[in-house]
Amino acid sequence: MKVLLRQDFEKLGKQGQVVEVKPGYARNFLIPQKVALPLTPGNKRIIEEEYKREGLRAKREERKAVELAEKLKNVSVTATVTVGEEDRIFGTVTSQNISDLLKEKGFDIDKKNITIIEPVKALGIYEVTVKLHQNVETKIKLWVVKG
Repeated sequence: MKVLLRQDFEKLGKQGQVVEVKPGYARNFLIPQKVALPLTPGNKRIIEEEYKREGLRAKREERKAVELAEKLKNVSVTATVTVGEEDRIFGTVTSQNISDLLKEKGFDIDKKNITIIEPVKALGIYEVTVKLHQNVETKIKLWVVKG
């Protein structure tokens, strides 16, 4: 039985592809789970429309990410920490701390999207990478000062 995939499916193929599967697998799993549709001209048009909509949505998200990256490019955050001897800080500044500092400035960035290249264990200025989209990332400055 030929089916048209509505979404990427690891073992079969990508969205929009026509694949040949056993009829029972299509009827009992793929079609009820909305992974695939039977191959008909009407269903083919439905899949093409979904694919176009998905492409437009992805472009819109990427455009928003680029706009946010432009705003974030000039942003710097300051982390005030307690220090011990020789200006060594207690603990480290984590991506969660940076996320909280960005929220205070009005940017809602998840900690999973923040990459700290080197551990922040001393006072100084650090460059932190923020990934906003699959293709869009920017760098912000992190100032670590004693409080």
